[in-house]
Amino acid sequence: MASFGYKKVLMLVGDYVEDCEAMVTFQALQAFGLTVDAVCPGKSAGEICVTAVHDFKGHQTYSETQGHNFKLTATYADVNADSYDALVIPGGRAPEYLSADESVLHLVKKFADSKRLVASICHGPLVLAAADILKGLECTGFAPVKPVVIAAGGIWKEAPCVQDGNLVTATAWPDNPEFLKLIIKALGGKIHGSGKKILMLCGDFMEDYEALVPFQAMKALGYQVDAVCPDKRTGDRCPTAVHDFEGAQTYSEKPGHDFTLTASFNEVETESYDGLIIPGGRSPEYLALNEKVLSIAHHFAETQKPIASICHGQQILAAAGVLKAKTCTAYPALKKHMMLFGANWEEPNPITKCFTDGNLVTGAAWPAHPEFIANFMALLGSSVKF
Repeated sequence: MASFGYKKVLMLVGDYVEDCEAMVTFQALQAFGLTVDAVCPGKSAGEICVTAVHDFKGHQTYSETQGHNFKLTATYADVNADSYDALVIPGGRAPEYLSADESVLHLVKKFADSKRLVASICHGPLVLAAADILKGLECTGFAPVKPVVIAAGGIWKEAPCVQDGNLVTATAWPDNPEFLKLIIKALGGKIHGSGKKILMLCGDFMEDYEALVPFQAMKALGYQVDAVCPDKRTGDRCPTAVHDFEGAQTYSEKPGHDFTLTASFNEVETESYDGLIIPGGRSPEYLALNEKVLSIAHHFAETQKPIASICHGQQILAAAGVLKAKTCTAYPALKKHMMLFGANWEEPNPITKCFTDGNLVTGAAWPAHPEFIANFMALLGSSVKF
Protein backbone atom coordinates (compact mmCIF):
# COMPACT_ATOMS: atom_id res chain seq x y z
CA MET A 1 0.00 0.00 0.00
CA ALA A 2 1.29 3.45 -0.83
CA SER A 3 0.63 5.87 1.99
CA PHE A 4 -0.60 9.32 0.98
CA GLY A 5 -0.06 11.19 4.22
CA TYR A 6 0.92 14.83 3.88
CA LYS A 7 3.78 14.36 6.33
CA LYS A 8 6.83 12.64 4.90
CA VAL A 9 9.47 10.58 6.66
CA LEU A 10 12.86 9.59 5.27
CA MET A 11 14.26 6.30 6.56
CA LEU A 12 17.99 5.71 6.21
CA VAL A 13 18.93 2.03 6.02
CA GLY A 14 21.91 -0.07 4.99
CA ASP A 15 22.93 -3.68 4.63
CA TYR A 16 22.45 -5.62 7.87
CA VAL A 17 20.11 -3.06 9.35
CA GLU A 18 18.18 -4.74 12.18
CA ASP A 19 15.19 -6.40 10.56
CA CYS A 20 12.33 -5.28 12.81
CA GLU A 21 13.86 -1.92 13.69
CA ALA A 22 13.52 -1.14 9.99
CA MET A 23 10.28 -2.83 8.98
CA VAL A 24 8.10 -2.23 12.04
CA THR A 25 8.74 1.51 11.88
CA PHE A 26 8.51 1.60 8.07
CA GLN A 27 5.15 -0.19 7.88
CA ALA A 28 3.56 1.17 11.06
CA LEU A 29 4.17 4.80 10.13
CA GLN A 30 2.54 4.18 6.74
CA ALA A 31 -0.43 2.54 8.44
CA PHE A 32 -0.75 5.64 10.62
CA GLY A 33 -1.01 7.84 7.52
CA LEU A 34 2.55 9.01 6.83
CA THR A 35 4.52 8.72 3.60
CA VAL A 36 7.80 6.87 4.23
CA ASP A 37 10.69 6.67 1.77
CA ALA A 38 13.45 4.15 2.55
CA VAL A 39 16.88 4.85 1.06
CA CYS A 40 20.42 3.50 1.22
CA PRO A 41 23.64 5.17 0.00
CA GLY A 42 24.74 3.75 -3.34
CA LYS A 43 21.40 2.06 -4.03
CA SER A 44 18.26 2.87 -5.99
CA ALA A 45 14.53 2.36 -5.55
CA GLY A 46 13.63 -1.32 -5.94
CA GLU A 47 17.01 -2.62 -4.80
CA ILE A 48 17.28 -4.48 -1.51
CA CYS A 49 19.19 -4.27 1.72
CA VAL A 50 19.79 -7.54 3.51
CA THR A 51 18.76 -7.34 7.15
CA ALA A 52 19.91 -8.89 10.40
CA VAL A 53 17.76 -10.54 13.06
CA HIS A 54 19.32 -9.54 16.38
CA ASP A 55 17.99 -11.33 19.43
CA PHE A 56 18.78 -11.86 23.08
CA LYS A 57 19.34 -15.55 23.84
CA GLY A 58 21.42 -15.47 27.01
CA HIS A 59 24.83 -14.76 25.47
CA GLN A 60 26.95 -11.79 26.49
CA THR A 61 25.73 -9.92 23.43
CA TYR A 62 22.98 -10.32 20.82
CA SER A 63 22.87 -13.19 18.35
CA GLU A 64 22.57 -12.60 14.61
CA THR A 65 20.97 -14.45 11.72
CA GLN A 66 20.05 -13.10 8.30
CA GLY A 67 16.56 -11.62 8.10
CA HIS A 68 14.20 -10.49 5.36
CA ASN A 69 15.26 -8.61 2.26
CA PHE A 70 14.20 -4.97 2.70
CA LYS A 71 13.17 -3.33 -0.58
CA LEU A 72 14.09 0.33 -0.94
CA THR A 73 11.35 2.71 -2.06
CA ALA A 74 13.42 5.68 -3.21
CA THR A 75 16.85 6.42 -4.68
CA TYR A 76 19.40 7.90 -2.28
CA ALA A 77 21.03 10.10 -4.91
CA ASP A 78 17.66 11.69 -5.71
CA VAL A 79 16.70 12.59 -2.14
CA ASN A 80 15.64 16.17 -1.53
CA ALA A 81 16.03 16.42 2.24
CA ASP A 82 13.98 19.63 2.36
CA SER A 83 10.84 17.71 1.34
CA TYR A 84 10.79 15.55 4.49
CA ASP A 85 9.50 16.25 7.98
CA ALA A 86 11.57 13.65 9.79
CA LEU A 87 14.56 11.34 9.50
CA VAL A 88 14.54 7.83 11.00
CA ILE A 89 17.70 5.75 11.43
CA PRO A 90 17.19 2.11 12.53
CA GLY A 91 19.92 0.12 14.22
CA GLY A 92 21.68 -3.13 13.51
CA ARG A 93 25.15 -3.22 11.99
CA ALA A 94 24.42 -0.76 9.17
CA PRO A 95 24.95 2.42 11.28
CA GLU A 96 28.58 1.49 11.88
CA TYR A 97 29.52 1.89 8.21
CA LEU A 98 26.94 4.60 7.49
CA SER A 99 28.63 6.78 10.11
CA ALA A 100 31.74 6.86 7.89
CA ASP A 101 29.79 8.20 4.88
CA GLU A 102 30.15 11.99 4.59
CA SER A 103 26.97 12.32 2.53
CA VAL A 104 25.03 10.60 5.32
CA LEU A 105 26.51 12.91 7.95
CA HIS A 106 25.64 15.96 5.84
CA LEU A 107 22.07 14.68 5.54
CA VAL A 108 21.73 14.15 9.29
CA LYS A 109 23.14 17.63 10.04
CA LYS A 110 20.66 19.17 7.62
CA PHE A 111 17.71 17.70 9.55
CA ALA A 112 19.19 18.65 12.92
CA ASP A 113 20.11 22.20 11.89
CA SER A 114 16.59 22.83 10.58
CA LYS A 115 15.06 21.57 13.85
CA ARG A 116 13.26 18.70 12.15
CA LEU A 117 12.72 15.38 13.90
CA VAL A 118 15.60 12.91 13.97
CA ALA A 119 14.65 9.51 15.42
CA SER A 120 17.17 6.73 15.94
CA ILE A 121 17.19 3.37 17.67
CA CYS A 122 19.76 0.85 18.93
CA HIS A 123 23.10 1.42 17.10
CA GLY A 124 21.61 4.30 15.08
CA PRO A 125 23.07 6.95 17.46
CA LEU A 126 26.51 6.02 16.10
CA VAL A 127 25.52 8.01 13.01
CA LEU A 128 24.25 10.91 15.12
CA ALA A 129 27.52 11.01 17.08
CA ALA A 130 29.60 11.04 13.89
CA ALA A 131 27.40 13.85 12.55
CA ASP A 132 28.20 15.87 15.69
CA ILE A 133 24.57 16.66 16.56
CA LEU A 134 24.40 15.22 20.10
CA LYS A 135 26.13 17.95 22.13
CA GLY A 136 24.05 18.73 25.23
CA LEU A 137 21.17 16.48 24.20
CA GLU A 138 19.73 13.63 26.26
CA CYS A 139 19.61 10.33 24.41
CA THR A 140 19.86 6.58 24.69
CA GLY A 141 20.66 3.59 22.47
CA PHE A 142 21.98 0.06 22.66
CA ALA A 143 24.25 0.01 25.72
CA PRO A 144 27.63 -0.44 23.91
CA VAL A 145 27.14 2.84 22.00
CA LYS A 146 27.20 4.76 25.31
CA PRO A 147 30.94 5.67 25.20
CA VAL A 148 30.61 7.06 21.67
CA VAL A 149 27.52 9.10 22.60
CA ILE A 150 29.29 10.56 25.65
CA ALA A 151 32.43 11.31 23.61
CA ALA A 152 30.21 13.20 21.15
CA GLY A 153 28.87 15.37 23.98
CA GLY A 154 25.54 13.59 24.40
CA ILE A 155 23.91 13.14 27.81
CA TRP A 156 23.39 9.39 28.17
CA LYS A 157 20.15 8.19 29.77
CA GLU A 158 19.50 4.65 30.98
CA ALA A 159 15.98 4.50 29.59
CA PRO A 160 14.13 2.53 26.88
CA CYS A 161 13.22 5.71 24.98
CA VAL A 162 14.17 9.37 25.33
CA GLN A 163 12.89 12.54 23.69
CA ASP A 164 14.87 15.77 23.88
CA GLY A 165 13.33 18.41 21.64
CA ASN A 166 13.53 17.18 18.05
CA LEU A 167 15.63 14.15 18.93
CA VAL A 168 14.02 10.77 19.73
CA THR A 169 16.18 7.77 20.62
CA ALA A 170 15.44 4.22 21.76
CA THR A 171 17.36 1.19 23.00
CA ALA A 172 16.38 -1.75 20.76
CA TRP A 173 13.52 -3.35 18.81
CA PRO A 174 11.50 -4.43 21.89
CA ASP A 175 11.05 -0.68 22.49
CA ASN A 176 9.52 -0.04 19.04
CA PRO A 177 6.03 0.75 20.44
CA GLU A 178 7.26 3.62 22.64
CA PHE A 179 9.65 4.74 19.88
CA LEU A 180 6.73 4.97 17.44
CA LYS A 181 4.57 6.76 19.99
CA LEU A 182 7.24 9.43 20.50
CA ILE A 183 7.65 9.85 16.72
CA ILE A 184 3.90 10.43 16.39
CA LYS A 185 3.98 12.96 19.23
CA ALA A 186 7.02 14.80 17.86
CA LEU A 187 5.31 15.15 14.46
CA GLY A 188 2.23 16.66 16.09
CA GLY A 189 0.10 13.54 15.75
CA LYS A 190 -2.91 12.79 17.92
CA ILE A 191 -4.10 9.22 18.50
CA HIS A 192 -7.87 8.73 18.60
CA GLY A 193 -9.93 5.71 19.62
CA SER A 194 -7.32 3.62 21.41
CA GLY A 195 -7.45 2.02 24.85
CA LYS A 196 -9.15 -1.19 23.75
CA LYS A 197 -8.06 -4.81 24.19
CA ILE A 198 -6.77 -6.95 21.33
CA LEU A 199 -6.18 -10.71 21.38
CA MET A 200 -3.48 -12.14 19.13
CA LEU A 201 -3.34 -15.87 18.38
CA CYS A 202 0.30 -16.97 18.21
CA GLY A 203 2.08 -20.23 17.63
CA ASP A 204 5.53 -21.65 17.01
CA PHE A 205 6.97 -20.55 13.67
CA MET A 206 4.42 -17.87 12.95
CA GLU A 207 5.89 -15.39 10.47
CA ASP A 208 8.21 -12.92 12.18
CA TYR A 209 6.93 -9.68 10.60
CA GLU A 210 3.32 -10.85 10.70
CA ALA A 211 3.61 -11.17 14.47
CA LEU A 212 5.82 -8.23 15.41
CA VAL A 213 4.55 -5.52 13.06
CA PRO A 214 0.84 -5.58 14.04
CA PHE A 215 1.68 -6.36 17.67
CA GLN A 216 4.01 -3.40 18.08
CA ALA A 217 1.98 -1.04 15.86
CA MET A 218 -1.19 -1.58 17.92
CA LYS A 219 0.72 -1.19 21.20
CA ALA A 220 2.12 2.10 19.89
CA LEU A 221 -1.46 3.32 19.50
CA GLY A 222 -2.20 2.52 23.14
CA TYR A 223 -3.98 -0.80 22.72
CA GLN A 224 -3.51 -3.63 25.19
CA VAL A 225 -2.40 -6.54 23.01
CA ASP A 226 -2.54 -9.94 24.68
CA ALA A 227 -0.45 -12.38 22.63
CA VAL A 228 -1.27 -15.97 23.53
CA CYS A 229 -0.36 -19.49 22.40
CA PRO A 230 -1.94 -22.84 23.35
CA ASP A 231 -0.07 -24.62 26.15
CA LYS A 232 2.05 -21.54 26.90
CA ARG A 233 1.92 -18.79 29.51
CA THR A 234 2.86 -15.15 29.96
CA GLY A 235 6.60 -14.73 29.40
CA ASP A 236 7.00 -17.94 27.39
CA ARG A 237 8.38 -17.57 23.89
CA CYS A 238 7.36 -18.61 20.40
CA PRO A 239 10.10 -19.00 17.79
CA THR A 240 9.21 -17.20 14.57
CA ALA A 241 10.01 -17.78 10.91
CA VAL A 242 11.34 -15.28 8.36
CA HIS A 243 9.42 -15.98 5.16
CA ASP A 244 10.67 -14.18 2.08
CA PHE A 245 10.47 -14.24 -1.69
CA GLU A 246 13.90 -14.96 -3.13
CA GLY A 247 13.28 -16.46 -6.55
CA ALA A 248 12.23 -19.99 -5.61
CA GLN A 249 8.78 -21.35 -6.48
CA THR A 250 7.64 -20.73 -2.92
CA TYR A 251 8.83 -18.64 0.02
CA SER A 252 12.13 -19.30 1.76
CA GLU A 253 12.42 -19.71 5.52
CA LYS A 254 15.03 -18.53 8.01
CA PRO A 255 14.85 -18.23 11.81
CA GLY A 256 13.30 -15.04 13.14
CA HIS A 257 13.09 -13.30 16.50
CA ASP A 258 11.82 -15.12 19.56
CA PHE A 259 8.41 -13.62 20.37
CA THR A 260 7.55 -13.20 24.06
CA LEU A 261 3.93 -13.90 24.94
CA THR A 262 2.08 -11.31 27.00
CA ALA A 263 -0.78 -13.43 28.38
CA SER A 264 -1.63 -17.03 29.24
CA PHE A 265 -3.81 -18.95 26.79
CA ASN A 266 -5.68 -20.89 29.45
CA GLU A 267 -6.72 -17.64 31.16
CA VAL A 268 -8.20 -15.97 28.07
CA GLU A 269 -11.70 -14.56 28.56
CA THR A 270 -12.69 -14.04 24.95
CA GLU A 271 -15.62 -11.77 25.78
CA SER A 272 -13.28 -9.12 27.23
CA TYR A 273 -11.55 -8.39 23.91
CA ASP A 274 -12.48 -5.87 21.22
CA GLY A 275 -10.54 -7.35 18.31
CA LEU A 276 -8.58 -10.39 17.12
CA ILE A 277 -5.30 -10.61 15.15
CA ILE A 278 -4.17 -13.85 13.49
CA PRO A 279 -0.63 -13.80 12.06
CA GLY A 280 0.44 -16.17 9.28
CA GLY A 281 3.48 -18.37 8.90
CA ARG A 282 3.50 -22.09 9.68
CA SER A 283 1.68 -21.94 13.02
CA PRO A 284 -1.91 -21.60 11.71
CA GLU A 285 -1.94 -25.07 10.14
CA TYR A 286 -1.53 -26.71 13.56
CA LEU A 287 -3.47 -24.10 15.54
CA ALA A 288 -6.44 -24.91 13.29
CA LEU A 289 -6.59 -28.32 15.00
CA ASN A 290 -7.11 -26.77 18.44
CA GLU A 291 -10.78 -26.62 19.46
CA LYS A 292 -10.32 -23.68 21.83
CA VAL A 293 -8.60 -21.70 19.08
CA LEU A 294 -11.56 -22.42 16.81
CA SER A 295 -14.03 -21.40 19.51
CA ILE A 296 -12.19 -18.09 19.88
CA ALA A 297 -12.49 -17.46 16.15
CA HIS A 298 -16.20 -18.38 16.33
CA HIS A 299 -16.79 -15.88 19.13
CA PHE A 300 -15.31 -12.94 17.22
CA ALA A 301 -17.19 -13.88 14.04
CA GLU A 302 -20.54 -14.36 15.78
CA THR A 303 -20.28 -11.14 17.79
CA GLN A 304 -19.09 -9.16 14.75
CA LYS A 305 -15.97 -7.96 16.52
CA PRO A 306 -13.07 -6.93 14.24
CA ILE A 307 -10.85 -9.76 13.00
CA ALA A 308 -7.57 -9.15 11.14
CA SER A 309 -6.02 -12.25 9.60
CA ILE A 310 -3.07 -12.40 7.21
CA CYS A 311 -1.32 -14.91 4.97
CA HIS A 312 -1.86 -18.46 6.34
CA GLY A 313 -3.86 -17.15 9.31
CA GLN A 314 -7.03 -17.71 7.29
CA GLN A 315 -6.49 -21.47 7.73
CA ILE A 316 -7.80 -20.99 11.28
CA LEU A 317 -10.86 -19.05 10.13
CA ALA A 318 -11.56 -21.66 7.46
CA ALA A 319 -11.36 -24.53 9.97
CA ALA A 320 -13.66 -22.56 12.29
CA GLY A 321 -16.24 -22.37 9.50
CA VAL A 322 -16.52 -18.58 9.54
CA LEU A 323 -15.42 -17.81 5.97
CA LYS A 324 -18.54 -19.02 4.17
CA ALA A 325 -19.77 -16.27 1.79
CA LYS A 326 -17.06 -13.93 3.11
CA THR A 327 -15.01 -11.93 0.64
CA CYS A 328 -11.38 -12.48 1.53
CA THR A 329 -7.86 -13.17 0.38
CA ALA A 330 -4.92 -15.13 1.80
CA TYR A 331 -1.52 -16.38 0.73
CA PRO A 332 -2.17 -17.13 -2.97
CA ALA A 333 -1.37 -20.85 -2.67
CA LEU A 334 -4.39 -21.20 -0.34
CA LYS A 335 -6.90 -20.00 -2.94
CA LYS A 336 -8.51 -23.39 -3.65
CA HIS A 337 -8.53 -24.29 0.05
CA MET A 338 -10.35 -21.07 0.95
CA MET A 339 -12.89 -21.66 -1.80
CA LEU A 340 -13.54 -25.19 -0.50
CA PHE A 341 -14.67 -23.57 2.75
CA GLY A 342 -17.10 -21.30 0.90
CA ALA A 343 -15.07 -18.09 0.83
CA ASN A 344 -15.50 -15.57 -1.98
CA TRP A 345 -11.90 -15.37 -3.12
CA GLU A 346 -10.27 -12.10 -4.13
CA GLU A 347 -6.89 -12.10 -5.86
CA PRO A 348 -4.26 -10.15 -3.90
CA ASN A 349 -3.05 -8.21 -6.91
CA PRO A 350 -0.80 -6.51 -6.01
CA ILE A 351 0.37 -8.50 -3.00
CA THR A 352 -0.12 -5.38 -0.86
CA LYS A 353 -3.90 -5.42 -1.48
CA CYS A 354 -6.20 -6.16 1.47
CA PHE A 355 -9.95 -6.74 1.66
CA THR A 356 -12.55 -5.85 4.25
CA ASP A 357 -15.90 -7.63 4.46
CA GLY A 358 -17.95 -6.55 7.45
CA ASN A 359 -15.87 -7.23 10.55
CA LEU A 360 -13.14 -9.15 8.66
CA VAL A 361 -9.88 -7.75 7.27
CA THR A 362 -7.65 -10.13 5.30
CA GLY A 363 -4.27 -9.76 3.63
CA ALA A 364 -2.04 -12.08 1.61
CA ALA A 365 1.38 -11.55 3.17
CA TRP A 366 3.50 -9.15 5.21
CA PRO A 367 4.07 -6.61 2.38
CA ALA A 368 0.37 -5.75 2.87
CA HIS A 369 0.81 -4.62 6.49
CA PRO A 370 0.28 -0.87 5.98
CA GLU A 371 -3.18 -1.39 4.46
CA PHE A 372 -3.89 -4.37 6.73
CA ILE A 373 -3.24 -2.39 9.91
CA ALA A 374 -4.98 0.75 8.62
CA ASN A 375 -8.13 -1.24 7.76
CA PHE A 376 -8.10 -2.95 11.17
CA MET A 377 -7.73 0.44 12.85
CA ALA A 378 -10.76 1.70 10.92
CA LEU A 379 -12.88 -1.23 12.15
CA LEU A 380 -11.78 -0.49 15.71
CA GLY A 381 -12.60 3.21 15.34
CA SER A 382 -8.96 4.24 15.75
CA SER A 383 -7.00 6.87 13.83
CA VAL A 384 -3.95 9.10 13.94
CA LYS A 385 -4.43 12.73 12.94
CA PHE A 386 -1.46 14.91 12.01
